[in-house]
Parts: sequence; C-alpha cells; structure tokens
Amino acid sequence: MSTRLDKQLQFSSAQAVTADAISSVIDLGPLGGSNTLRDIAAAGNLGVMVQVSTVMDSAGEGATLTITVESDSAVGLDASATVHATTTAIAEATLVAGYVAYIPLPPGAYERYLGLRYNAGTEDFTSGNINAWLVHGPQPTWRAYSDNTTNSA
Repeated sequence: MSTRLDKQLQFSSAQAVTADAISSVIDLGPLGGSNTLRDIAAAGNLGVMVQVSTVMDSAGEGATLTITVESDSAVGLDASATVHATTTAIAEATLVAGYVAYIPLPPGAYERYLGLRYNAGTEDFTSGNINAWLVHGPQPTWRAYSDNTTNSA
C-alpha cells in the first residue's frame, strides 16, 4: 500500500521558495452555526508530506528552511494564524532534490483555511522548489523520486 497524493489536498506543486512564502491553502469548508473550529487530526495519522523537487541553494550556502503548518479564518494566513506544527530549521545541505519530510499534525482546533508557511533563515535561497500535500500518514513503502524519472514495478 502506498500513500495516495490528492491534487485537492496539495499545498505546493514545484513552488519556488527563495524567501519567506506561503503555500496554497486548503479550504476545509464552512461549519454551520457558531462553530468555526474543527479537529481534523483527532483520529491521528494525518500530516503533511513535503518534498524538495529542485535543490534549495543560497549564495552563502548557509540558508535554513523552517516550515509551519497553520490554520486561519482568513484565506491569506495572516498574522493571527494558529501554528499547529513546526519543523526544526532544516539545513541547506539537506535540501537536495528528493529530500522528504513528514510533519505529523497534532489534534487541536483547526480553523477553516489550512496552509504552510515557508521561512528562510540566515539568508534567502537563490533557487529551490517544493511539493507538499496533506496526507493520511506515511506508508513504509512510499518512496520519493526525482522529477522526470520512471518507476517500473
């Protein structure tokens, strides 16, 4: 069994990340009445799969990338967004094509719009692209492959 990647649950598709950036957001939909929060991670095993599709590079070779998973009542993930999960600062040397990180989502109160914030640390990147999806847990047989490669069974 492999992790299924759903286009409707995609945050980034070869998104260029050279400075601080926000991914596309997923609209979790409105709730009826006065209830504006939902716990999408209550059942567990829900997370974000992030893959570097083009090597992340910077002029000084010392950049880092931190990714936060956020929800907000506003589609733009403004300053009032709730941070649900944060990666450690990932060193530039690690951010090669094919690098994959899985960010588990904790149970909690999630607002309507869900997205990722990419934070470049130390210095901005000069190049680099990222793919990211909301997934139901990583499966042990899931493998990341570089773009434009063929996988034969």
